[in-house]
Amino acid sequence: MLKVGIVGCGNIADWHASQIQRIKGCQIVGACDTELLMAQQLCDRFPIQRYCDDVKELLRDARPDVVHITTPPQSHFALAKSCLEAGTHVYVEKPFTLHAEEAEDLVALASRRELKLTVGHDDQFSHVARRMREIVASGYLGGPPIHMESHFGYDLTSSYARAVVYDQDHWVRRLPGKLLHNVISHGIARIAEFLTSDSPSVVAYAFPSSLLTGLGDTEIVDELRVIIGEEERTTAYFTFSSQMRPSLHQFSLYGPKNGLVLNQDHETLITLRGGRFTSYLEQVVPPVLLAQQHLANVARTVWALLTRDFHVKSGMRYLIESFYRSITNGTPLPIPYAEILRTARIMDSIFEQIRADRPQADAGFDSRPPALAGHTVRT
Repeated sequence: MLKVGIVGCGNIADWHASQIQRIKGCQIVGACDTELLMAQQLCDRFPIQRYCDDVKELLRDARPDVVHITTPPQSHFALAKSCLEAGTHVYVEKPFTLHAEEAEDLVALASRRELKLTVGHDDQFSHVARRMREIVASGYLGGPPIHMESHFGYDLTSSYARAVVYDQDHWVRRLPGKLLHNVISHGIARIAEFLTSDSPSVVAYAFPSSLLTGLGDTEIVDELRVIIGEEERTTAYFTFSSQMRPSLHQFSLYGPKNGLVLNQDHETLITLRGGRFTSYLEQVVPPVLLAQQHLANVARTVWALLTRDFHVKSGMRYLIESFYRSITNGTPLPIPYAEILRTARIMDSIFEQIRADRPQADAGFDSRPPALAGHTVRT
């Protein structure tokens, strides 16, 4: 029986606990939060017997084999390091750390201790994302990707976003990349998966939308455009936008032969034939083939619903289960360390460029990692 601990008992912790309960051969043995009431309430909602407000107490008394860290990102590094030093495997919610250097230190520590780490990029393990990965592995693209495009839309009218916008003391505002730092790793990780360079070239351009500037907020940036490139191999575009409609969560891959388009919102995957039909067939046949693919995507979703294999966080369950299997059976990690580090380095480069271009928005910010005792609830 794999014993699991959860550190940080906000909203995201409920998702973790509910998915862990779906997995055989594991048990949540303890919950921890600096706000003891939050830990107690998580234990009330789920069958967890032990709760505390100190991670050292959790590690000492509950003796978990693996710990899920679901606190704000400011505390990820210190908490993960503490758990690794205690001999515990660690699942860290996104973003993995505040800085690439911290990510490198954690990976090195885990390797020395022969322990395992992963990061909560569960969007990469949804049904449609796994199907995309299989098609790429089959050679459908005709070779390595030539170009990729990752879109990540964000709704500023959601209750969570409104809290960030209107609360000047919100913990998200204290991140090096502020709102972007807490959100964009999902979209960046999709690109990082298919790159090979440890530190690809990055050019970033960011600005606040007219909506935020109209509110007098010059600190939060909610529009980001990024060009990522590997010399003489692959390029990628990343777009983050709160204003673009439709608000896409989409990833496109283009190879030397064919292409693919994944839409996370619709749970659809479309294959794009690279060759062209002759004459007027090019205007007739491709639309028919696209229509057939959309109908097939609908059929897959309906079947998954009927077989109870389709739910909001199915990707999280698959990622957690794969991570646990790598611990118990020695199978490969679901997300290689090279991808985790590549994502962290790309994000570092993006935020460094934003700070250089907009120094007035970063005035007075202290980006030094906080002490371990400072972790708080993540909602």
